[in-house]
Amino acid sequence: MFGSKGGLVAALVTDRLRPHQEEIEQAVPAELALLEAVGAFARHYRRSCDAPAATSALSLQITLLDMALHGPELRSRLAATVQTQERHLIAWFTGRSHNGQIVAPHQAQRLVTALRALFVGLAQGVTLGLAPEADERFFADTACALASSAALLDQDADASG
Repeated sequence: MFGSKGGLVAALVTDRLRPHQEEIEQAVPAELALLEAVGAFARHYRRSCDAPAATSALSLQITLLDMALHGPELRSRLAATVQTQERHLIAWFTGRSHNGQIVAPHQAQRLVTALRALFVGLAQGVTLGLAPEADERFFADTACALASSAALLDQDADASG
């Protein structure tokens, strides 16, 4: 049915991510400017750290990463799944206003890459009890600091970074 263990795992990850996309669309209204949207997204992400399944979700992430490191097929399938999620977020942030400009796709891509790294690290810290001070405001403030960075959203940056 799935073709392989990698296919099964990729389908599982895709099924877990689909509801998250819908939740993001509800949590981050399309009319928000970039910093407001990033803040809303960050607060939404932080709330997921308090969900009853947060510990099992982190365990699944770690298990999947371990499996991906040991299996090239699974690594490429998981990477494709993450890239699909990132493309959705890039599209979600592209076109928003920021400092009198409109966010271009390459700028949104740089932002999404930075936000993924930030949120993965913070979420692990919260779930493991290493970052008790990282509340919704902390998530939003740090994410907005990234989004407001001239280096991150440089108008002259090319798509390759």
